[in-house]
Amino acid sequence: MSDGIMKRMGLIFRSKANKALDRAEDPRETLDYSYQKQLELLQKVRRGVADVATSRKRLELQLTQLQQQSAKYEDQGRKALSLGREDLAREALTRKANMQSQITDLETQYQQLQAEEEKLTLASQRLQAKVDAFRTKKETIKATYTAAQAQTRIAESFSGISEEMGDVGLAIQRAEDKTAQMQARAGAIDELLASGALDDASGLGRKDDIEAELERVAGGSDVELELARMKAELTGGSPASGPQAIEQGRPQDAPQQDTPRINYNK
Repeated sequence: MSDGIMKRMGLIFRSKANKALDRAEDPRETLDYSYQKQLELLQKVRRGVADVATSRKRLELQLTQLQQQSAKYEDQGRKALSLGREDLAREALTRKANMQSQITDLETQYQQLQAEEEKLTLASQRLQAKVDAFRTKKETIKATYTAAQAQTRIAESFSGISEEMGDVGLAIQRAEDKTAQMQARAGAIDELLASGALDDASGLGRKDDIEAELERVAGGSDVELELARMKAELTGGSPASGPQAIEQGRPQDAPQQDTPRINYNK
């Protein structure tokens, strides 16, 4: 498989996956998730501030102890010197000097921790303000989205373009189409029965012999009356009516035929 086809398949897959994610994504859930992550970050910053403050406090205690010990060595050296023990006084002052070096190092670390604590405290306060602002904005967006979603559903219901109303509309359309098809079929069958092209199996639509003969005689009389009227127009006379027109319309040399007798007792 060529690289072009693979790239095209990858593009199609990504586009369909992106579309599916868009349908599945709820902005309100995304906002709540983002707010939760910000709260977690704020908690981490606060724990950092607490850890730095704890370390600073521990150094502060150590500094206090070293300063007290340094002051003690100074007092001991002064007492030893007052007693004429210069050697003891020198030893006490030497220990004090060594301790002062530790105190200087601890004071440097203490200042660094204090500056770091101040920075983290300020960052925590700023982050807290941002989180509070985001929470307000989040709730506003969620309320607006919920209202817009409800409004859209109401509008779709009124316009009939929602998924549920669309299914109902399709069902109504199918019912109307099926009804029209059945009506057309019934009309076609009636026409076929009336024309005789389709036999009526029930026998309700068929005519008996007597009815057929009566219709044939009535049809013949209409033809004879029309023929008599046309002859009268040609000769300038008045058309006769009734049986006379029928008699006049017959040829003179044509023998009269007896009207067939119909036995109604069949």
